[in-house]
Amino acid sequence: MSLTVELFDLPAHQFRVFWGASGSMWQSLWDRFLDLTGDNPLALWTVGSYVYTSLIYWSIGLVYTLFDVTGKPGFLRRYKVQPGTNEPVDSVRLRTVIRQVLFNQFCTGMPLLFLMYYLLPVQTRETVRELPTFVTVVWQLAVCILIEEVMFYYSHRLLHDGRIYRYIHKRHHEWTAPIAITAMYAHPIENVLSNLLPIAVGVWTTGCHISVAWLWFTIAISNTLHVHSGYHLPFLPSPEQHDFHHLKFNQCYGVLGVLDWLHGTSEMFHRSKQSKRDYILTSLEPVRDTHPDQ
Repeated sequence: MSLTVELFDLPAHQFRVFWGASGSMWQSLWDRFLDLTGDNPLALWTVGSYVYTSLIYWSIGLVYTLFDVTGKPGFLRRYKVQPGTNEPVDSVRLRTVIRQVLFNQFCTGMPLLFLMYYLLPVQTRETVRELPTFVTVVWQLAVCILIEEVMFYYSHRLLHDGRIYRYIHKRHHEWTAPIAITAMYAHPIENVLSNLLPIAVGVWTTGCHISVAWLWFTIAISNTLHVHSGYHLPFLPSPEQHDFHHLKFNQCYGVLGVLDWLHGTSEMFHRSKQSKRDYILTSLEPVRDTHPDQ
């Protein structure tokens, strides 16, 4: 084995050792959780997933909303992607968003969770107690991420078709400077087609354990909240591409940016000042200070 391969393999090996050593701890915690909630697969996959994903969405989303409503702490304004917007956010528009999101979560999210459960392999539905291995978690998450990129990109571009845009996707684009909780502010058809299915199909395809599904939901939900937030905060995913999409309408349709590069739908973005700011910020200096408009 070459030195290069050994160097790249070392972190993965150490993480596998850590995962293996802590496996009994995670399994013990999971068993305690199931002893508390019960291990009925139908209840966990439907009601459990609904409650869990709602908690993730609103716990993160409401923190951002407090920033937008109160304007405090004041130093966060330095991290705004579009300074001067939503300072403070309009209360009437905010209530409209909250009502639509709650409707979407219950009236489209809950039925899809039941459908997802019954479309899962029988073994997946019945295997709740035993946690998967580290390798299984990694490959299943990777598949989920790739499937989301493909499905979200093409469904998103479809919704921008001029023949249907004004009937469905226009609602989401009422916000040219989005806030976090507008991530699910959408027509119910869009919420199913472009928000929920790209996430759910990865779970169906891999037949993953419910713990992996919940981990995947956490990654997907937190990411979409961050990229809609309007803030480019340290150590969090960059919102620059998706914010640019809301600003310019016909750029940056995807999640990862791979299909945008392939189809040439990010060329304007890559010529813009925003592209220079499109990275995970690893210091406390705002990207607009590092890469000013002028």
